[in-house]
Order: sequence, then C-alpha cells, then structure tokens
Amino acid sequence: MKYKIACLQMDITFGNAAQNYEAASTLIEKASSVTPDIIVLPELWTTGYDLKNLKDKADEEAQEASAFLKETAIKQKVHIVGGSVANKTESGIENTMLVFDKNGEQTGKYSKLHLFQLMDEHLYLAAGKEKGLFSLDSQKFAGLICYDIRFPEWVRAHALQDVEAMFVVAEWPIQRLEHWRALLIARAIENQCYVIACNRSGSDPNNTFAGHSMVIGPWGDVIAEAGEGQEILFAEIDLDQVKDARSKIPIFADRRPELY
Repeated sequence: MKYKIACLQMDITFGNAAQNYEAASTLIEKASSVTPDIIVLPELWTTGYDLKNLKDKADEEAQEASAFLKETAIKQKVHIVGGSVANKTESGIENTMLVFDKNGEQTGKYSKLHLFQLMDEHLYLAAGKEKGLFSLDSQKFAGLICYDIRFPEWVRAHALQDVEAMFVVAEWPIQRLEHWRALLIARAIENQCYVIACNRSGSDPNNTFAGHSMVIGPWGDVIAEAGEGQEILFAEIDLDQVKDARSKIPIFADRRPELY
C-alpha cells in the first residue's frame, strides 16, 4: 500500500498557542493542495519548549488540540499524525502524540516515554507508560517522540508488532544534527521499516532547531530530506518495500532473544 506523506516542518512561536494554531492551519491548507494521505506535525507544536509555563499553558486532557485535529482531518479528508502537545492530565503534564484518521476518529495516543534531562523535561513533564502503536486503514504504525530514537530496544519493541512505518516527531537541536540523521537511518535499517521524521525549524530562547525532517526507506535510503528552514516535506512510501526487505534479509526470524 502506498501513502503520500506531508511533514510540516514549522517554526513554532515560543509559548503562543494561538499563533501556532494559525501557523499550523496555514501549512495544512498548503499541504492539502497536493492531497496527501497523511500529514505529520512536529513535537510540542502548540507551545514549543516553554516548559516553565506549561502549568498554565498545557491543554487540559488535550481537548483543544484534539478538536482542532479532528476537525482538520474531516475537512481535508486526510490522516493526521498530530505531532505532540503539552497534555494536562491527572498524573501531570504529558508530552502526548494524537493521531486521527481521515474520518475524524482518534486511532492513536502516545505520551513520550523517555524524558530528556538535558532540556529539563523530567522537571516539568510526566513520562508515558504505553507503546505508541496505532492503525490507519488497518495498517499498523507506531509513533515515537524525539529522544525515543536513542533507545533502539524501545523502537524494536514496536517493530516486533508488525509495524511497517514509524512516525517520529521532534524538536531536535542543530548541534546534534548528525546524531539525528544517523539514528533515524539506523532505526530504519535495523527494523527494516520506513521512518517518517518531522522535526521543527526555527529557534526559541534557549535552542536553535535542526529541521532536516526526513523520510527513510526500509533499506536505509533517504527518500526525502528538508533543509533547516520552515517547509513542507513531501514524499511517497510503499509498504510493499518493507515486506521485500524483510524477506531478503530475515533478521526477525534470525533473532535469538533468549540470549539477549
């Protein structure tokens, strides 16, 4: 099965949800003009890393973001991997990915499992506790958030569920751009699946972000890659290529987890 993908590599306004919703709407309208099957947003696209003020700015049970994404999916007749938003829950503020299909049905919800201490996430956010599995058109996918890609065992746990494409949303900084590229390509090769990675562009008071959203095939080939600025990255994936890669090099059949 083939999918046309549009990654919205947007410049996020620090702590200003109203401006970010407006910016996302503009980019979605632009992306929709070429009728993609799936639109992907970056991590924390409503607030950016305004962590110190999330107590006041987080979205209560992600209601506002959910309503926006649902309405947009129905209007544009497109699946949406809704990046992630600061989601205020009873157990704390979580960094939560929301996925809606083109009928407006929520098919996925994943809160970031690995909190990045270098950017103080552990001081302001609560960690998730469940996998990022979801389905679109009866196809199995997975969602990961930024720092998650440094944990190959976590990514493999999703691949073992017959996932053929993984969506990574991020606010990855420019100084570790080469890590971003190397890790994404490695995750695609070792799991023989597509990796669709949507990073943000621009900067906030503390960081400059790398951009370079990427779509990578199951053989590790870079199908499409953005630059550093705000842009929409388009690409097409063919899930039959995953089956081909996995049949030619049967790494899943050759695993020996009893000795790991």
